[in-house]
Amino acid sequence: MQEGFCRGNTVLTCLLVEISWFRFRIIELFRPSMPIAGFRSLLWWSKWSKKDWAIAVICFAFIFFVFSFFSDSWYAEHSGIDHTFDLNPANDPDMVDLTLLQNAKAKGALCLDGSLPGYHFQKGFGSGSGNWVLHIEGGGWCDTISSCSWRKMTPLGSSDYMERRVHFSGILSSDASQNPDFYNWNKIKIRYCDGASFAGHPVGETKNGSILHFRGQLIWEALMDELLSVGLSKARQALLSGCSAGGLATLIHCDDFRELLPKDATVKCLADAGFFLDEKDVSGNHTMRSFYHHVFNLQRTGKSLPKDCTATDEPSKCLFPQEIIKHISTPLFIVNPAYDFWQIQNVLVPNTLARTGSWQKCRLNIHKCDHAELGILQGFRNSLLKALDDFKHNKEGGLFVNSCFVHCQTWMSETWHSPNSPRINKRTIAEAVGDWYFKRNSVKLIDCPFPCNPTCIHMDFSRG
Repeated sequence: MQEGFCRGNTVLTCLLVEISWFRFRIIELFRPSMPIAGFRSLLWWSKWSKKDWAIAVICFAFIFFVFSFFSDSWYAEHSGIDHTFDLNPANDPDMVDLTLLQNAKAKGALCLDGSLPGYHFQKGFGSGSGNWVLHIEGGGWCDTISSCSWRKMTPLGSSDYMERRVHFSGILSSDASQNPDFYNWNKIKIRYCDGASFAGHPVGETKNGSILHFRGQLIWEALMDELLSVGLSKARQALLSGCSAGGLATLIHCDDFRELLPKDATVKCLADAGFFLDEKDVSGNHTMRSFYHHVFNLQRTGKSLPKDCTATDEPSKCLFPQEIIKHISTPLFIVNPAYDFWQIQNVLVPNTLARTGSWQKCRLNIHKCDHAELGILQGFRNSLLKALDDFKHNKEGGLFVNSCFVHCQTWMSETWHSPNSPRINKRTIAEAVGDWYFKRNSVKLIDCPFPCNPTCIHMDFSRG
């Protein structure tokens, strides 16, 4: 987190910072969808002794137990604000139950392991009862039979492993002080369990020898059918959003979402940290392009992508957002950090390169980058801005590109809207998105280069 974050905060707050982000690192570690980390990077635990395993199990159990009471939104709630924790989740209105899609099996809409997909639904109230905000969970992708087989034993491939209750924060918060424009809307968190940004098709299943279900597109369709039946079909205003791989899914399905809703409804889309670049890594290889090529071929995602794009010689490149946005007609807002740590650690400087010692410190903590490394990071930022060149002139589009070393920023109150949130021209992400959605202001906010913005929250992975 930001340097000095713990100053002025309680010991409990700082402990929760560590617990929250340690949990994040554990989840990320066990995601074989990362382009380079892969299955083999997990083999270090095979040498553990029984004692090591016992300690690990106790630690993990404690972390997840504690985290079940506290969401990522606690950042904002404890940034100088006097607040008493409610240790009974049953009394927390933002703890929301998991709902499994009961019509999914009949439609063949199944997670990777064949379990039912799910979502969390919090009903709107007051002036927001006819409005809807949907947020698609992120979590990378799987590009091989082995990585998808591993993934199906996690919440990102099976509802059997999903939390039965999650805390809504950020863009899903029902607290007006943390979510001023959307707090009382109907809110949906869509769980991600297909490994291809809800774009996989069953035709790819015939190629694998294990039991894997590539049904992302069917999950999307079954989910929309169910939500339409419970009120979405009468929406007056709606916003489809998503983070990371969920941000990519938002781009893929944005126009489809618009078509499902009433013609007189205001419908827009928001992609958070989903603008993945088709850039060479520091050794000159197209790591991300190769990875997407494998995802595209394994799960046959082409059928969910713009046909004008997939008709080209390299159809797998159509998974990249800079290609998808050329075909989106629905108003779109893009939130993206210029120094997205996930892309720096997986696209620009993959693990295989970091193991040699080069870039090891920089890719974990942007403050530890030397002059030459910072120069390359500034070049990566320039590539992002170049890829967004045409979109900058889109009259209905919105942009918030800050200079933070972070990834998703809309689903946590700390980065979405709080006293400590990142700002550009004094506006938080929530304020910028609200101004754009309700046409209060034109929003094309692009930050100055690192390290110019003192409001940034910069992740530090070098401490663990």
